[in-house]
Amino acid sequence: MFLTLPYPQIDPIAIELGPLAIRWYALAYIAGLLLGWRYCRALSTKSPSKALTMEAFDDFLLWATLGVVLGGRLGYVLFYQPGYYLSNPLSIAFLWHGGMAFHGGLLGMIGAMYLFARKRGIGFFALTDIVACATPIGLFFGRVSNFINGELYGRPAEDVPWAMVFPAGGPVARHPSQIYEALLEGAVLFAVLFVLQRRGCLHKPGTASGVFLLGYGLARFIVEFFREPDAFLGFLVFGTTMGQILSLPMMAVGVGILVWTRRRTAERA
Repeated sequence: MFLTLPYPQIDPIAIELGPLAIRWYALAYIAGLLLGWRYCRALSTKSPSKALTMEAFDDFLLWATLGVVLGGRLGYVLFYQPGYYLSNPLSIAFLWHGGMAFHGGLLGMIGAMYLFARKRGIGFFALTDIVACATPIGLFFGRVSNFINGELYGRPAEDVPWAMVFPAGGPVARHPSQIYEALLEGAVLFAVLFVLQRRGCLHKPGTASGVFLLGYGLARFIVEFFREPDAFLGFLVFGTTMGQILSLPMMAVGVGILVWTRRRTAERA
């Protein structure tokens, strides 16, 4: 039996001013959006699209915020607990009670990018490629905030030396799966996309978008083997989790975009 690491007891509330309580989870969203916005502005100078300027990303920030928040919330409602929210529709608006889904946020962001690109006359993939490069920043902060909240913890792992006993997970030592996700979905995926954009992939429309979809889907699918499934869902068909099922079409679309991009590049050569 290995010794487990102590779980750091960090107050989920970062700042409290009288009745106003600002949580780390909210700060993670703010940090991800703002840092992602700044990174997109920097990458816009490398885009082949002349319409995709720094000022365009200033305007897109509001669209991105609405797409992530609304999509993430509705995704959680529809993918994870539709029965509960059908019976309690007013609870959908109670964002402070938690409940956001990445795959829903992704769909919301795709919708926001499509509408914004169409309105501004910007190439769709020119926009999505840059946003894809910046998205792992927000994913990293989001997973760290999950860890601080002691939520979305991993499966029992008493033989792993870095396992932790999470307050909400009972007395069993578990995988710190939030950290696995922060590293794979955040740091590693950001590094891969950083290298690709440095090598000029932004001039091959769809490449960064396809790599992001494939990379995130693969990272999430792997980490789900270590993450405890949601108690109200448990394991699904063939022992998979909802996160894995939602990641499969994401990976398929990523591969499809990469194949399309390669063929398009070959035709132009």
